[in-house]
Amino acid sequence: MSTAKAPRLLLLQIRQEQRVRREEHESFARYSGLSPAQIDIHNVFDQPDFNADILRGYDALLVGGASEASVSEPDRYPFVPSSIALMRACIDLGFPVFASCFGFQLAVLALGGTIIKDKRDFEMGSIPISLTSAAAEDRLMQDVPDPFMAIAVHRERAPECPPGAIELAYTQPCCHAFRVCDKPFWAFQFHPEVDRDCLIERLTIFKSEYTEGDDHLDEVLQSAVETPFSNDLLQSFVDRVVIG
Repeated sequence: MSTAKAPRLLLLQIRQEQRVRREEHESFARYSGLSPAQIDIHNVFDQPDFNADILRGYDALLVGGASEASVSEPDRYPFVPSSIALMRACIDLGFPVFASCFGFQLAVLALGGTIIKDKRDFEMGSIPISLTSAAAEDRLMQDVPDPFMAIAVHRERAPECPPGAIELAYTQPCCHAFRVCDKPFWAFQFHPEVDRDCLIERLTIFKSEYTEGDDHLDEVLQSAVETPFSNDLLQSFVDRVVIG
């Protein structure tokens, strides 16, 4: 693995909607401190059959969220088994990973953990998240206040931290962040790459998927706040893990 001054990262993207494909790529670049040209994309909707060979030539893997897929439906979404296998390969190889939302859920399953689905009353918007005591010693989370605000929009969740990982952050319903023991692998159920403006844009696009109508959407968006400590995690990953 190269550790050049200009690192190259691969984004495993789980997006169909063209506007969100572009926005997610730009958001990961903006908050990682890298240029979009330093982050290549493997979109699983375009290329559902893949293995760990896609990591060749890259310094780290980013995994994004999904509003058009479910980790619980591998028969419907044939890229789910390949994605879980890639998470497992990264863990075994010690390959640096920063996984968000859908990527978090893939990592939970790769470690033998449990994901459950909520039909209603799921976490959505900017929410307060609490830290565990382990966060104070974590390379990425050590500068984050307790609690901190982050963007979360998910209908599937891990009720507890998976085996072989150290829980770093949580809410009452679920584990929200963990690091795999002795590996450069971090996973976040919330969205470190998403800020308030991005939340507004995405929920407006996917309002039929997540909200009960315009009034519900307005309620969520009006309560949204900025999430600087969450957004800083990507830069910390690049500076302290990929480069450092």
